[in-house]
Amino acid sequence: MALFKIILYILSCLSLFILSFQAPLQNQSHFFTLMKTSLSGNSISKWSTLTEGDQYCNYPGIACDNDGYVVEIDLSAWSVLGRIPNDICSYVQKLRVLRLGHNDLRGGFPTGVFNCSFLEELNLSTSNLAGNLPNFSQMKSLRVLDLSNNQFSGEFPISVTNVTSLEVLNFNENSGFSMWQLPYEVTQLKNLRSLFLMTCSLHGQIPPWIGNMTSLVDLELSGNSLDGPIPVELGELRNLQLLELYYNQLTGEIPEELGNLTQMFDLDISVNRLTGKIPVSICELPKLRFLQLYNNSLTGEIPLAIGNSTSLHILSVYENFLMGELPPNIGKFTELVGLDVSENHLSGELPKEVCKNGKLFYFLVLDNQFSGGLPENYAKCESLLRFRVSYNHLSGPIPEGLLGLPHASIIDLSYNLFDGMLPKSIGNARNLSELYIQTNRISGSLPSEISQAANLVKIDLSKNLLSGPIPPEIGNLRKLNLLLLQGNKLVSSIPESLSSLKSLNLLNLSNNLLTGNIPESLCELLPNSLDFSNNRLSGPVPLPLIKEGLAESFSGNPKLCAPVYFNSSIPSLPLCLRPNTRKRLNTIWVIATTVLVVIVGFLLFLKRWYGRERLVIEQNGFSSTSFSYEMTSFRRLSFDQDEIMKALIDKNIVGYGGSGTVYKIELRNGQSFAVKKLWAGKTKDPSSDQLLLDRELKAEVDTLGKIRHKNIVKLYCCFSNWDSNLLVYEYMSNGNLWDMLHRGKVLLDWPTRHTIAVGIAQGLAYLHHDLLPPIIHRDVKSTNILLNADFLPKVADFGIAKVLHSKGKDSTTTAVAGTYGYLAPEYAYSSKATVKCDVYSFGVVLMELITGKRPIEQEFGENRNIIFWVAQKVLTKEGIMEVLDERLSGSFKDEMIQVLRIAIRCTCSVPALRPTMNEVVQLLMDADPCRFDAFKRWDKLKEESSPTMKA
Repeated sequence: MALFKIILYILSCLSLFILSFQAPLQNQSHFFTLMKTSLSGNSISKWSTLTEGDQYCNYPGIACDNDGYVVEIDLSAWSVLGRIPNDICSYVQKLRVLRLGHNDLRGGFPTGVFNCSFLEELNLSTSNLAGNLPNFSQMKSLRVLDLSNNQFSGEFPISVTNVTSLEVLNFNENSGFSMWQLPYEVTQLKNLRSLFLMTCSLHGQIPPWIGNMTSLVDLELSGNSLDGPIPVELGELRNLQLLELYYNQLTGEIPEELGNLTQMFDLDISVNRLTGKIPVSICELPKLRFLQLYNNSLTGEIPLAIGNSTSLHILSVYENFLMGELPPNIGKFTELVGLDVSENHLSGELPKEVCKNGKLFYFLVLDNQFSGGLPENYAKCESLLRFRVSYNHLSGPIPEGLLGLPHASIIDLSYNLFDGMLPKSIGNARNLSELYIQTNRISGSLPSEISQAANLVKIDLSKNLLSGPIPPEIGNLRKLNLLLLQGNKLVSSIPESLSSLKSLNLLNLSNNLLTGNIPESLCELLPNSLDFSNNRLSGPVPLPLIKEGLAESFSGNPKLCAPVYFNSSIPSLPLCLRPNTRKRLNTIWVIATTVLVVIVGFLLFLKRWYGRERLVIEQNGFSSTSFSYEMTSFRRLSFDQDEIMKALIDKNIVGYGGSGTVYKIELRNGQSFAVKKLWAGKTKDPSSDQLLLDRELKAEVDTLGKIRHKNIVKLYCCFSNWDSNLLVYEYMSNGNLWDMLHRGKVLLDWPTRHTIAVGIAQGLAYLHHDLLPPIIHRDVKSTNILLNADFLPKVADFGIAKVLHSKGKDSTTTAVAGTYGYLAPEYAYSSKATVKCDVYSFGVVLMELITGKRPIEQEFGENRNIIFWVAQKVLTKEGIMEVLDERLSGSFKDEMIQVLRIAIRCTCSVPALRPTMNEVVQLLMDADPCRFDAFKRWDKLKEESSPTMKA
């Protein structure tokens, strides 16, 4: 009986033991119900209702152990929306891996994961999480913690240093933390291999004790406010493979001890305040592939040892004070992908073996003191995408074949001493977009073969010794938007074929020896910038050029004249009169001029008398008249101010901008104009009784009035009054891009959208790069992009634009402006506007064109924008497809994805990593639906090397 009781007791205990395992196993089914209740998304909704067994172990994103327990959940980039349930670990108690990154999880950190006592990996990167972080001390089993690219704030959680099992710690891109310094407690993480703390409010010095963390393989402290010297103790991290300290305020010299890091393959200490020489020991590292030290104050020579490297792929040391010669063997023993030594004081000859292994994409040595000729074998470097040697002392002929490299998109030989003739091999340049050879000694004729380089967008051959005629075949370059040939010895007439260049924005043929008439057909290129001055042209100037206000563009041609039917006068441009009538009419001119002077004097008297009477009338409550406006015109006008003023009535209002009311004015002659009445403000000069524009506004309007670009809305004139300012623009019949994308009845197809994107980019590139001083728009958005009848885009609304009066690329403005959803993050919190702010805003407009969505949509989540939404989607193939505007045909999906990549680059959170607008134009031209396939392979190669390079 006693034995039976013992057996019964053992069996009951065994049953309870078995049930204790079965209960959690059965409870796992509740986890999936809970997850589907708390989270939403197409992928997670596919989980079916559980019935029996371990069916859930076969679900996507789920992994179980041999006993059927869930040990891994990986829902990365599943487009999951919602909050992580707090009791998630109550049903999956043996969970070891939880990956929920690149979703929209909202809320704060899910503290329920603390109950997962076996959890080894937690990845919540790029998940829209915010708020303060809790104490992590209890997560004793955790080996990988990735909370990067979120919006956590408050104090940095020093408690993670108590999780001594950690091997990977990643807090990159959490800029909301309060400023903090690396605590000594970090050294408790004896197993830590990867420490990523980029852009997370670190400040102070890098502590020397970091040299004790000898298990480190990756150390990234970039984008912070670290200062002081780089500690020599970093040289004790013998396992280190990646060291990134760029975008800080580090000072002093680069420690020679970094040469002890024999496992190092990526070293980036760019954009700091480092001085001294580049240590030879670093250049001798046996595995070093990427060495980036640009934008510092380094001196001395580039060590010869770097030329013997067998592993180097990227050397980027631009914007320093380096001198001496480039190592002659650089590129000889390795597959060099990128070399950028621009903006230094380097001299001597260029290295001959730099492209020996045929992988070189970027060769950038501009703004140095290099001399000698270009090595002939450069013309065989078929991998080249960009070749820039401008602002040096290079001489000799251009090697035959260099201009015809099959994949080169930019070739820049400007501001050197090159001579000889332009090689006819230019005709082989199938992908060349920009050709700059200005200010050299190139002679001979402009070869007609240049017309075969069909993708050329910009040509600058100005200030050379070119002679002969302009080949008429140049009219075949239908994508050309800039053609500068001024300052040569070109003869013969201006070819009519130039009128075929419908994309041309800037044509300068000045200071040559051109003869004959200005072709009437060139008027089709208006309103672009045209300059024919200082030639030997003759005959009548086409009337549209005169009406456009381009008198300066044909000065210096004594034999040019105004058509006889032109009813006005232009200084230095006489009427085209027959010789036998000129003498008779001179007498008439004298009499007419005398009468005119008398009339003008009388009118001025009346105006002054009327001004006194008007003041009395206003004081008695009567309205002012049009005579109270002062006019500043920028083009020949076909209207008078009375006609404009009378039309400023409510029924003509077509919209309201951030700076005023917009009217559509239809004149008696059938023309339509847009008039913006700026909001009232103080415009009276305190030092004078004269009614004038505010000085700042006047300077700005004067600058904008001189712009001649087909993608910038045309400003005709400005009227200034004591209480308002009126800007008269050309009228754009298709309204703005916002309405067309989000409210329009017309669905724009992808080729049209791509053309619009290119036009906007060209307009902004003109503002940033082709004007002196350059202009920052500061409010680039789809409502400020106007479309004409042919959907040609024009950048508009410069009400808050600023001219960069100070010299250099770091010029900024500090007045807060812009529109939510388009604002660059650094501008939003620092109020410092740069050209990169415009690039960011343009990237948002690109995303609108690609997705068809507004910058702010409810589906993006609370306080979330299109950039966050796109970032989540692009991590999976299905997600990328969901980004593309579903209303468009799928036939252009590859082209749209290529442009999406450009948009992502433009909206990078680090301003320096955004491309320039010149680069954007080039990238968009590469993504042209007509030429896209040719670039797919090269884009792949560029992504594989992914250098951080100067334009």
